[in-house]
Amino acid sequence: MSANVGSIDRIIRILAGVALIAWALMGGPVWAWIGVVPLATGLFKICPAYSLLGINTCGIKK
Repeated sequence: MSANVGSIDRIIRILAGVALIAWALMGGPVWAWIGVVPLATGLFKICPAYSLLGINTCGIKK
């Protein structure tokens, strides 16, 4: 798999992931642990859903 998550997309995913995980740690709802998903996709620059849909926000042509 090649990278398909661009810079701005990565920043948004990482911030959203960290915010959701922090909320879960502070006693938020259990579903807030879903923040692990955007955090991981932002850190690894790969989104499986983007691959299935043919989306690429990183600007690198395949």
